[in-house]
Amino acid sequence: MDKIIARGLEFQACHGLLPAEKETPQKFLVDLDLFLNLRAAAESDDLALTVDYDKVFHLVENIVEKQSYNLLETLAEKIAATLLDSFAALQAVEVQVSKPDAPVKGNFDYIAVKIRREK
Repeated sequence: MDKIIARGLEFQACHGLLPAEKETPQKFLVDLDLFLNLRAAAESDDLALTVDYDKVFHLVENIVEKQSYNLLETLAEKIAATLLDSFAALQAVEVQVSKPDAPVKGNFDYIAVKIRREK
């Protein structure tokens, strides 16, 4: 299966369980693997036969920045479902949502959730 890869989509949003997380935006990073057959798009050089990266970015931006969830798991699920519903050519998606400033005592790069969903 072919895939389109998008890494490091960065957003500011309020997700988490703690009151401060609901009030003060934090950085969230989203990584995507979009699985579909790219042969027809490649052979015809036709955007209509693939997935428009700009539309993907703005759909994810709307979910991350305009809504608020307690769990990264819920955020990742909403992103996956929206992408699968929005693009007929998509057969599966992998979504990773990373939270670099998670309220965890200790040294780390980020805390993340990664899911895979299929049609």
